[in-house]
Amino acid sequence: MRILRVAQKVYPDVPGGGPYHVHAMSRDQAAMGHDVTVLTVATDPDRPHVEERAGYTVVRYPATVAPLGNAVSVGLARHLAAVDPADVDVLHAHSHLYFSTNLAALKRRLGGAPLAITNHGLYSQNAPEWVFDAYLRTLGRWTFNRADAVFCYTDTDRERVRDLGVDARIEVVANGVDTERFAPDGPASDLIAHDGPVVLFVGRLVEGKRPADAVRALARVRASHPDAALYLCGEGPLRDDLAALAADLDVADAVTFCGQVPYDAMPAVYRGADVLVLPSRAEGVPRTVMEAMATGVPVVSSDLPQVRALVSAGGYTVDVGDVEGFAERIGSCLEGGYPSGGRERIVAEHAWSETVERTTGVLEDISVAAQESSSQVDPNL
Repeated sequence: MRILRVAQKVYPDVPGGGPYHVHAMSRDQAAMGHDVTVLTVATDPDRPHVEERAGYTVVRYPATVAPLGNAVSVGLARHLAAVDPADVDVLHAHSHLYFSTNLAALKRRLGGAPLAITNHGLYSQNAPEWVFDAYLRTLGRWTFNRADAVFCYTDTDRERVRDLGVDARIEVVANGVDTERFAPDGPASDLIAHDGPVVLFVGRLVEGKRPADAVRALARVRASHPDAALYLCGEGPLRDDLAALAADLDVADAVTFCGQVPYDAMPAVYRGADVLVLPSRAEGVPRTVMEAMATGVPVVSSDLPQVRALVSAGGYTVDVGDVEGFAERIGSCLEGGYPSGGRERIVAEHAWSETVERTTGVLEDISVAAQESSSQVDPNL
C-alpha cells in the first residue's frame, strides 16, 4: 500500500506516546513492504523539509499560527490539497483534535483517498474540557464521520465516540508496546540514583498531566516512607513551579527532574522505579502505563474510564485531584500490596506487533473497498 500518514506530531521531533506511535507504526509498516509518508508540522527549523528515515519518508511544513498549541500550517494544507488520489491508497490521520486531521477529513470529503483516523484520546490537555465538548459535537463529529474507519483503543472509547453521534465504522484495536524491550529483566538506569523507594512520573510537565499532584503525594508518602523519592521524566512549562512547590513542601531534596529521556533509555528507567504515578485529568490509553506494567512496575493512575480496566491488573486508580488517595495507593504499592498481573495483561492484550498487524489489515480493507467501489460502472451508462 501507499500510505499517507497525516500527523501533527511525530517522534523524535516531538516526544510523547502519540508521536512515538506514529513513528513506530510508520517504521514497522515500511518494514512490511508498504510505502509510507508522514506529513507533519515542523517543530525544529534545523530538521529538513523532506527526510528519509527508518524506512519511511517525513515531509515537514512550518506552522503558520498555533492557537491553543494546535498548529495550523498553510504549507501542509496546500500539500494535502494537491495530493492526487490516484497516487495514494489510503490516508491515515492521527487524533481528531488537530487541524491536520480536519484537513484530511476535508480532503476525503472532496474525493480524496479512503481515510482512517486514530483516536488517541477524546480530550486534549491544552484547553478546558467544555471547549472540547463543544468541538466534539460539531467539527470533531464531522471529522470522524468523514472517515472510512475510526480506530479506538478500547470498547469504552468506542462507546464514547458513538455517543457523540458518530456513525462511521469503528474498529477497536488496542494500543501496544514492545513487550520484549519493556521487560523486567535487564539493567536499571543510572538516572535513578537512589537507594530508597522510587516514585516515577513520566510525561510533559503541563497542567493536564497534573504533575503537582505527584509532588504533593510524595510529601504525604514520606510520612510513612521517609526515604521515598520522586523522579520526573519530561519537560514542560511547569518545571520551575514544581521545583518551588517541592521546596515549599520541604521535599526538594527528594524530587529529581530528569528532563526529556530518550525513548530507547526508558526501559531501564522503569526498571529503576518502584511505582509509576500518572495523575492526569485526561488521557487516551497511555503508553507510559503499558510500558511500566510490561516492565513489572505497578501503576497508580487517575480513574479515567478507558484506563481503569487496564490498570486494575497491575495497580490502582484514584479520582482526579485526590492527592491523599494517590499517596495512600502509592504507599500500598511501595509495601508490595498491589495486583501482580500487570505484565501478563500487557503481553496478552497489548503487544505492539498485534497493534501494527490489525491496524494495517483495516487500512488494506478500506483501500480495497474504495478501489472496488470506484471500479463499478453503472450498466445503464
